[in-house]
Amino acid sequence: MPIKLPATLPAYSVLSSEGVMVMDDALAASQDIRPLRIALLNLMPKKIQTETQFARLIGATPLQIEFHLIRMTEHNSKTTAAEHMEAFYHPFAEVEASGAKFDGLIITGAPIEHMPFDEVTYWEELRRVFDWSQTHVHSTFGVCWGGMAMINHFHGVKKHILDAKAFGLYRHRVCAPESPYLRGFSDDLAMPVSRWTEMRRDEIEGIEGLRILIDSPEAGPCLVEDPGHRALYIFNHLEYDSFTLKEEYDRDVLSGGAITPPRNYFPGDDPAQTPLNRWRSHAHLLYGNWVSEIYLTTPFDIGRIGEDSTDLRK
Repeated sequence: MPIKLPATLPAYSVLSSEGVMVMDDALAASQDIRPLRIALLNLMPKKIQTETQFARLIGATPLQIEFHLIRMTEHNSKTTAAEHMEAFYHPFAEVEASGAKFDGLIITGAPIEHMPFDEVTYWEELRRVFDWSQTHVHSTFGVCWGGMAMINHFHGVKKHILDAKAFGLYRHRVCAPESPYLRGFSDDLAMPVSRWTEMRRDEIEGIEGLRILIDSPEAGPCLVEDPGHRALYIFNHLEYDSFTLKEEYDRDVLSGGAITPPRNYFPGDDPAQTPLNRWRSHAHLLYGNWVSEIYLTTPFDIGRIGEDSTDLRK
């Protein structure tokens, strides 16, 4: 089954050309099923690139997905056309006031790692999003800074500044192979990492209820399950395209900053070589498993989301 996108959204034509099944409103309305409603709170500067990356992954499952785009209410994007934002995004205040509920919510990263959380201009509204998710979202997926912010809000886990940027493809190990979110995973995998901060293993393990699912000896904890808040937190970037790290490296080179090539990314660590994507299959597995778990546990009556028990397997 396909993902439902507006026919004019750039991701529609991109994913169609890649063979991903997409459908517009008219075709979706003709199917007698309840699609899963999954929202993306997009905090990244490159909105179109980010929405395409996530739509690609959640649209590859056998389920019909309704994809909704959300932005912070008072934060205006400087890197994405106002017409695009107006046509496809809803401010959170509007979503909140509507009473809408969602089967899933993805909260992206943001390039503001060096800032303390409480100095981010939209921090108070984002905290409201986190709390709102507990009554209006069945399962939330916080990515990179979004995951760090969410685990800090609910559990007080701190982010720590690194001496040097963690940048490249890092080996990771599966810590909980029995987890349904890791169904089909290899014992270890390569994953893109691009951040100046880290979450520490001992601090996460010291919080009752949190469970590290994927870890890296070099890059630290990666994927954390928080059943009490129906959430996953991933601090790295399985959603990245093949050339995303290259684009970040080229941008930093052009800016004149001191930057080393991303580790283990270019063949022979030579930036003149074309990088190979060695994480795509695990990206599809993780987000496909997440969507599958939502499908298995979310109530058919979407109005029941947020009740004390909406897991259909309980």
